Amino acid sequence: MVKSIEAGAFGSFTGGVALTFATRLLMLVGAVGASVIVGRWLGPEGLGALAVLNVTVALALQIGSAGLPSANTYFLSQDRKRLGPAWANTIIFAFVWGAVLLLVVVGLAMIKPALFGALPANLVVIAAISIPFQLLTLLGLNVLLAMHRIGQMNLLDSMSPVLLLCNAIIVLLILHSKLPALVTFNTAATVVLAVWMIWMIARLLKRQRDADAFRPNAALFLSTMKYGLKFSIPVIAAILIFRFDLLIVNHFRGAAEAGVYSVASQTANLLLMLPGVIATLLFPRLASSKDRRGEFAAEVTRHASFVMLLMCVAAAAASFALPLIYGARFADATVQLLILLPGVYLVSIESVLVQHFMGTGLPIAIPVFWLVTVAVSLGLNFALVPTFGARGAALTSTLSYALIFVLVAVYFFLKTGKTPSETFRLRSRELRELLGRAPRRRSQSSVTR
Repeated sequence: MVKSIEAGAFGSFTGGVALTFATRLLMLVGAVGASVIVGRWLGPEGLGALAVLNVTVALALQIGSAGLPSANTYFLSQDRKRLGPAWANTIIFAFVWGAVLLLVVVGLAMIKPALFGALPANLVVIAAISIPFQLLTLLGLNVLLAMHRIGQMNLLDSMSPVLLLCNAIIVLLILHSKLPALVTFNTAATVVLAVWMIWMIARLLKRQRDADAFRPNAALFLSTMKYGLKFSIPVIAAILIFRFDLLIVNHFRGAAEAGVYSVASQTANLLLMLPGVIATLLFPRLASSKDRRGEFAAEVTRHASFVMLLMCVAAAAASFALPLIYGARFADATVQLLILLPGVYLVSIESVLVQHFMGTGLPIAIPVFWLVTVAVSLGLNFALVPTFGARGAALTSTLSYALIFVLVAVYFFLKTGKTPSETFRLRSRELRELLGRAPRRRSQSSVTR
């Protein structure tokens, strides 16, 4: 049986990936620039306090969003006429539920101040005020993604680190103020971005023809929440697998070894930036196409597998430069990164391949796979880290990444009927095109099953 795939689909998709990846790199520059200024002006204590505030808000957003960002993308990709009621539901959810999250964080700061270390409660309150506005912006970015407004999505997404960098320059270098003023400016920036998001999507609504009215829709909200809550399980599980091991290393082996491991894990996370971008843009395409046979997902996975192999090989060679960059005390970061790289390669492929299931209704098997992987990851970490330290954490991560890869890949083969070769091995024609030696014009490609 022959399945035709439009040539423009993959070309447009790769263009979106390139644009979004470039935006992520610019965002990284802004975020690093801001942290350097804060670190040099306020010292490690000030930078640490700001990091605690940012992580607190980020955790509230990730857990509190209940998977609604991806649910909005899924339902709007299937029918963009739902934009009006979906956006009305989103605004209500962001401000009502965001206010609840705000009160929870402030309540914890008042009742359990030890959770935030030596941070003054007033700083936690100022930072927490941003939660409803950041939640609205997060949900809005996924709405723009579903409406295929990739340029607008990247513009708004990139503004956050740009404003943080500008705030650091203005507050610390020009006004010579301290951390409370910087946190206040950063919270004000989130309000500006939320208002900008409301204005941008209002323009989209005005341009729509024969679309559903802009008013809350309880039935649509219940459907999105049902899907979102199911989707939130892999998201929360991924946070535990990717981040929690650092806390375990710190607990059993101390801050010094955790600091070395943070360099290795941060480098690994940078490698996952590209497949993360691919997965973000692949999800709405699959949700709208309803491609049950996984043709497009397999094509993208083949390209990602090849590119990530090259990147991981390059990272292995570059890992020996880490002690030169960070100092001799970070020598073991090289070993830790080399242990992590096989798992990074496998989980990067999994993050792309799993979008086939995210975009076709998210079968219950996927959340179950993540729950199993979390259990294995936590068990191995607590067993290995006390004895082997950060190397044990790195090995646990690689084994956990390999486990979720195998579970998702086998499930993909069973559901689509594809073989490992069809899914992962780049074809000769695709390799020539990737290297730029294929004919520029192609009306369509045929994929034979």
